[in-house]
Order: sequence, then C-alpha cells, then structure tokens
Amino acid sequence: MKKALVIFILIIVFLISYFLQSNFFSWFNIAGIKPNLFIILVLLIGLFAGRTTGSILGMIFGLLLDIFIGKKIGISGILLAIIGFSGGYLDKNFSKDSKMTIILMCIGATVIYELAAYLIQIVIFNIEPEFLALAKIIIIEAIFNSILIIILYPITKYAGYRIEEIFKGTNILTRYF
Repeated sequence: MKKALVIFILIIVFLISYFLQSNFFSWFNIAGIKPNLFIILVLLIGLFAGRTTGSILGMIFGLLLDIFIGKKIGISGILLAIIGFSGGYLDKNFSKDSKMTIILMCIGATVIYELAAYLIQIVIFNIEPEFLALAKIIIIEAIFNSILIIILYPITKYAGYRIEEIFKGTNILTRYF
C-alpha cells in the first residue's frame, strides 16, 4: 500500500516537472537551453528506490514524454530507463550523503542522455552532426541541472530516504542465541 502511494506521488511529481519544464523554464533558460528535470527525477528515483523501480518509472516517464512532445516514441523511454537503472547501480557504489557525488552523477547522466539522444537522432533522422552545438547544449544543461540539484538537495535527500525506507526495507532483524 505504501509503495503504491509513493508511486502515485512520483507520478504527480513527474506531472509537476513536466509543467515546470514546458512552461516555467521556457521563460528562464540560458541561450535557449532548458534544464532536463526528468533526468534528475529518474536518477534520484533510481538512487533511492532501486534499479527496478528506476528503470520501470524511467521507461513510463520517457514514453509519456514522447507522447506529450510528439517525437519518435521510445527514444526517451529507453534512455530514461537506462538512467534509472544506472542510478540504482550507482547507489551500491557511491554515497548519497555527499552533495558533490549527486552533482557528479547528475552531470554524468545528463551527458549520457544528451549524447545518446543526439546520436540516435543523427541515425534516425539522417541529420548532419554539429558537435560544437551539441557540446554547448551538454555543458549548459549540465550546469543548469547541477544548480537545480544544489538548490533542491535538502528536499530530495529527505524525501529520498523516506522512499528508500519503503522500497528497500532498511529494517534489520537480528536474533540472539
């Protein structure tokens, strides 16, 4: 029951993120480049809820994004599922208590997502690659996402550990003989 409530809340957070991404950040952008809130959201879900939940919600959120935006269906779904899975993998190897670690994970996820999305678009739409424009997009978006992580870190850390309690069951029962 608690997991279903958390997933419902995460879907509401996704819808709020979509609203912010499409409306609010269209006014506040740097050189026409907006942050990608969905990378941050799915990465944090993977970190705190685990690989499976991060992958599934990443796939669902990506498919919804593809439907809302009208691009080829599946590209964002696959890439966000990979981000969610990698967030669960990074949870095993790195500490979530360090703000710098979370920022570096977010920068890495942003670079991987944008680079893969650009390469897929080159293959599917047969466009001519412009690597200087890609580098500009990746750098500005990574900085923007990092600033948002710095601002939202206390809230995400608190909510993340609550989600981790529900999904991973950190209670340990010991037996004495």
